[in-house]
Amino acid sequence: MKMFGFLCLGALLAAAALPAHASPQVRGDQEAAREGRAQGRLLPLREIESRVVPAMTRKGAQYLGFDFDSGTMIYTLKFLRNGSVIWIDVDGRSGQIVGQSGR
Repeated sequence: MKMFGFLCLGALLAAAALPAHASPQVRGDQEAAREGRAQGRLLPLREIESRVVPAMTRKGAQYLGFDFDSGTMIYTLKFLRNGSVIWIDVDGRSGQIVGQSGR
């Protein structure tokens, strides 16, 4: 009986270690970004980051990461400064900042 308990525990731990599948929306956004870059309609993320991240880090912000919305082709870069989150919206086609929220 003790062995059965260990086997069950092992199976649970193994299942918990499996990667979660991305939601259809996330996969769709990733695919849209990949296609947009391949077709030259969308700037690479690294180029977007190279335009925005240095200016924000000079202002004392820490870069946290990004989101991409395939419907609007907008990258949202997230920063943390003085305990507040700042979101910078960047048009993925032009690289222009189109919005900012937070302080």
